[in-house]
Amino acid sequence: MKCPNCGNEMTENTLYCEHCGEDIHIVPDFEPDIDLHLEQFITEISDEVKEKEKSQKPAIIISIVITILILCGGIFGIITFRNNSERYQLKKAEKCVAEADYDKAITYYERALELLPDDISLRFSLAEVYFLKNDKIEYENLLKSIISDEAATQTQLESAYGKLIAIYRARGEYDLIQELLLASENTAVQNTYKDYIANPPEFSLKSGYYTTMQPLKITSPGKGKIYYTTDGSSPTAESNLYSSPIILEDGDYYFKVCFINEYGTSSKVVSGEFHVEIDEIPAPEIGTISGDYHYPTYIEVLEKEAEVYYTTDGSVPTQSSQRYTAPIPMPLGKSVYKFIKVVNGVESNVAECKYNFTLNTDFHPEQAVEAVVRFCMDNGKISDEEGHFGNEGSMYKYNYQYVINVDGAGHFYAISEVLQDIEGVMTKTGNHFAVDVYGGVIYKLQRDGNNNYVLVEIQ
Repeated sequence: MKCPNCGNEMTENTLYCEHCGEDIHIVPDFEPDIDLHLEQFITEISDEVKEKEKSQKPAIIISIVITILILCGGIFGIITFRNNSERYQLKKAEKCVAEADYDKAITYYERALELLPDDISLRFSLAEVYFLKNDKIEYENLLKSIISDEAATQTQLESAYGKLIAIYRARGEYDLIQELLLASENTAVQNTYKDYIANPPEFSLKSGYYTTMQPLKITSPGKGKIYYTTDGSSPTAESNLYSSPIILEDGDYYFKVCFINEYGTSSKVVSGEFHVEIDEIPAPEIGTISGDYHYPTYIEVLEKEAEVYYTTDGSVPTQSSQRYTAPIPMPLGKSVYKFIKVVNGVESNVAECKYNFTLNTDFHPEQAVEAVVRFCMDNGKISDEEGHFGNEGSMYKYNYQYVINVDGAGHFYAISEVLQDIEGVMTKTGNHFAVDVYGGVIYKLQRDGNNNYVLVEIQ
């Protein structure tokens, strides 16, 4: 069969010329029985006409011709009706599918779509035939035409997306799934398959200039990992793995970040640029200056609002060091205190103070502790110098703390009492003693309602 448009040979039973694409308006599947009967009938009529011609009967000849024309018109009408009946085309298509004759089924479905071009369900049916024929390209193209059709219902869209995603998932083409979903404007579909979308990460800070140290957090929803670079290169699964906030100190930072989900799909790369120039925070002001001291003195920090931390071993304090909460009794001998304050999470410069505290006495803290132990033995509170009492194995321990000044009374060594049980656990008893640094006289030490030290004579 030749194409009437371009003259090239055409494949049998096709509705389009594969060379020029011309639509061939013929019936692709003419009924064989009708063809046979028509041919036989015309032959019989022709024979009869010949006989009539011999007998010269014109009226009969005319009648026969009219009969032939009517019959041909009826047959042509049947053919035309079938060619333009979507029900007939669908019936034939379904029969061909049942017989696994997919090429003919495709021909009938395509003709039905010519008659009903807006029928999306027909496109689904045709797509399924291509799927059965293992023609995945046409199958995908038809599904894509459905998702781009504004007339498609939500149910039809979800079905088409689901079938496409099933194909890509079976082939492991997760990047195509993400591309398909990102191109969709259907929120319901995107939510249904959100796990396949690798969303770009987000920075907790806006790009810009900062004057204090900043913790930078990077987040992205879904299961997966975040990778980043700081050298301007694009991040991959081989780049730095983000696991916790990144502390931005003095300097310039340029991050490129991506999120790779559990299917190995990478998000769009996002970048952030930060310049940090930390303004120096002055060291805390210390009220007790460095120097030599010969009387009990408290080391006081003149910072009422800021958090202050200190060390006594010469190391630089941090926010993990001992926190200053109240004036500190200056220890005997030489000592070094270092202080910092913390403002908005940023540590200040260090304040360092050196002290040398001496007393003009030959009576030392060790002797004061011994005097308290002897006093407790004499009064029967403990049975030996180690502090044992009773038969339980527990002991009282007496420890020197610092030198205090009691108004109107002088200077004293403060001694505290703790209870040590048989397992070695120490518990403060709340009892304190004050021993005169010059004479060795022992007092009970208490505080009054104003938190001032009070001496209580021991009877």
